[in-house]
Amino acid sequence: MTLKKVALLNPLVPHYREEFFKQLATHIDLDIYIYEGGSEYANFNVSDLQVKKIKSFGFFGNRFIFYNIIPLMAKKYDTLVLMLHFGHISSWFLLLTQIFHRKKVILWGQGISIKRYLQEQKKPNLLFRWMIGLSHGVWLYTEEEQKQWKKIFPTKSIVALNNTISGVEEVLATNYTEDERSALKEKHGIQQDICLIYCARFDNPYRRFDLLTQAIELLDAKKYGFIIIGEGAHKPNFQSYPNVYDYGKVYEKHLKDELFSMADLYYQPGWIGLSVVEAMAYGKPILTFRRSDQVLQCVEYSYIKDRQNGILLDNLDELRQTLSNMVQEDIQEMGEASKQFVKNKLLMRNMTENALSIL
Repeated sequence: MTLKKVALLNPLVPHYREEFFKQLATHIDLDIYIYEGGSEYANFNVSDLQVKKIKSFGFFGNRFIFYNIIPLMAKKYDTLVLMLHFGHISSWFLLLTQIFHRKKVILWGQGISIKRYLQEQKKPNLLFRWMIGLSHGVWLYTEEEQKQWKKIFPTKSIVALNNTISGVEEVLATNYTEDERSALKEKHGIQQDICLIYCARFDNPYRRFDLLTQAIELLDAKKYGFIIIGEGAHKPNFQSYPNVYDYGKVYEKHLKDELFSMADLYYQPGWIGLSVVEAMAYGKPILTFRRSDQVLQCVEYSYIKDRQNGILLDNLDELRQTLSNMVQEDIQEMGEASKQFVKNKLLMRNMTENALSIL
């Protein structure tokens, strides 16, 4: 059987996307094209998956990008998967000339601006609307955005991928007994009864690192410990905090398994994205701040169900009060709900099947 030939464009292939592309390639004849990324991708752990590079250039701080469309125009491709990004001038050209090149164009993206989420939730971006209207179909990351765009384009093929990470099934299988957790805490020198873990890059101030350090200062250092995973230009200096255990970059699964297993809850104040999937797969309740003009959140924020698999906070006093009222049974119950959500919605095979459904 001849497989459908698909060209897919991305700025790069981060490690968390590798399994998705590999699974797609078992069902379609897939060529992945990347355009030359800039310094904004310097902190990504990039996959070594085989890709094809195409030339590009950007202007106005890479808000607008031209990329070489000639490789994508090859007759062998039935379908193009392009980014849902209105700053990609070349994508507009490919959308507007479909009558000539006769290729199916699928757009892939968030479907909404993270920085303007509250506004676009009520009034979707007009440029996104035009792009989606010109396309054959759309891959969106989550069901929340799918519902929004389906109201506008009820007959268009718009699917929610339920965005997830490579290796999520392996993370789900990680399981340490209470005795093993106690032994790990002794091994790592962690003395606090309750541990909160943060795992994300320190490259974006919208993650609200100020609310991370303020929480460290607010909570009882003898009772609450903080495990930190991540590096970046905006990383605070944690050396003065006796209850902070800073591990920097961690990509070794065995060490990450240990660190998450010792933790009781996942705490990331803002800009919570795919890191929430990993934390939930480890069975951690999620603590973050409610989306607002002051605290921006990525689309994966919708995976958090308040008081079920996590808690959406309004302020630091609520964080302190919430933690003081929590008992171990509450933590375990929400942690199990986190795992169950991943099992039901966020397995990689589900994401692959959702993507294939409109190719």
